[in-house]
Amino acid sequence: MSPRLDLALLLGAGVLLVAVAAVRLSTRLGLPSLLVYLLIGIGIGESGLGIRFDDAELTRTLGFCALIVIIAEGGLTARWTALRPVLGLSATLATLGVVVSVAVVGAVVHWALDLGWRLALLYGAVLSSTDAAAVFATLRRLRLPPRLVSTLEAESGMNDAPVVLLVVLLSTATFSHPWWYELLIVGYELAAGAAIGFAVGAVGRWLLRHAALPSAGLYPIAAVGLTVLAYAAGAVVHASGFLAVYVAGVVLGNGRLPHRRAVLGFADGLAWLAQIGLFVLLGLLVSPDALVWALVPALVVGVALLLLARPASVWISALAARSVRRVGWRGQAFLSWAGLRGAVPIVLATIPLSSATPGSDGLFNAVFVLVIIFTLVQAGTLAPAARLLGVTAPAEAAEIHVETAPLERMRADLLQIDVAPGSRLAGVHIDELRLPVGASVTLVVRDDAGFVPGPDTRLRTGDSLLIVATADVRDVAERRMRAVSRRGRLARWFGEDGVDRI
Repeated sequence: MSPRLDLALLLGAGVLLVAVAAVRLSTRLGLPSLLVYLLIGIGIGESGLGIRFDDAELTRTLGFCALIVIIAEGGLTARWTALRPVLGLSATLATLGVVVSVAVVGAVVHWALDLGWRLALLYGAVLSSTDAAAVFATLRRLRLPPRLVSTLEAESGMNDAPVVLLVVLLSTATFSHPWWYELLIVGYELAAGAAIGFAVGAVGRWLLRHAALPSAGLYPIAAVGLTVLAYAAGAVVHASGFLAVYVAGVVLGNGRLPHRRAVLGFADGLAWLAQIGLFVLLGLLVSPDALVWALVPALVVGVALLLLARPASVWISALAARSVRRVGWRGQAFLSWAGLRGAVPIVLATIPLSSATPGSDGLFNAVFVLVIIFTLVQAGTLAPAARLLGVTAPAEAAEIHVETAPLERMRADLLQIDVAPGSRLAGVHIDELRLPVGASVTLVVRDDAGFVPGPDTRLRTGDSLLIVATADVRDVAERRMRAVSRRGRLARWFGEDGVDRI
């Protein structure tokens, strides 16, 4: 091989291993991993090791490839039973909420920064999409009501599609058609993308169930390949490829595929690789000297986004989806604060940059600074905000991804539940849990020691329970555990059914 290729492989492997090790450090420090990756990119760039990179077109192309993988992983891990109740609100946030956010941010930018309406609306469009990678990585570390988590994850998986269309339209279109024509085009792309994603997912699910592939390692490759096929098929017919990816992932992930744990593990690893590569590349693209001048615009736009645009979009979307009472003001406040921005706005900012749209340099730098500052502020305060608003759910079950043959044959999941302080699970005997047939407590961890419980084992505060539940009874088991956690062993007598609520 050539010395240049050898050096590139050495540098690439070194960056990858440093980025992997940085995950542990960022977790300990409570910093989002994406910021560490961005700093690595800046460190090896023109102001660090001296690597010069300024190809916005290549960054946009590779960024879209990374987003396909990240969104596919989010779809594959989404449970339809958790997604279905929030689909209306999530879809409204991803469409109407995006329009509201663009309008509010655009108006503030136009009047406060004295920019033209087209560039001001472009600011709003680029920043209106919540970042799937940031949302998935951050929320899965917190114990929150499943309905709240599902709303945010579904929104972040779906809102990339309409936002990409808006950014491309504002960056390159000449607006020779009336507004209703452009609206019909956007509607067609979203509807066609969803239909193509569903068709690819359904056909792929049937094929994987009935195909006898010679190696178990081929199933994860085929599943991820199908999500990429959904994107490509959507793009070919000028539909929304990103929405097709997410829908195909949801259909496949809920199809009880062979070697499902291996599929999810492979998709998770690919998503991490995509995040690392994407954030390092974006860090390389930026010029640190230009970021200083973007600080004031970034702060103005960020405050408008966080304190005006996001709360307005959440409230109007909840009102339109008739979810105001169900979500409540606490849930709406948390949805507003948890609308994390990450790499997606920076990738979207490369669209006008590669198209040489007037003002795109300032837009890219302002978005880069905004993402760094407000990711630190929001991600670092999500847990305290959840406790302050009273939307924490420490007794919720967390799924543990373990690849074992017995679980695969049983079509079962392994869940972990902690007996938190204040939980009514404390003092309840195992047989009083009355779990459905097909679900059982297989292990109790107490004082760093594990044991197999008996029917008369009494739970204590601080215990961790491992529960094996088949797919058919998982939701029932979760509701029963949630009910006992709230009202104790006599939950049914108090009318507590354990239904998830925000």
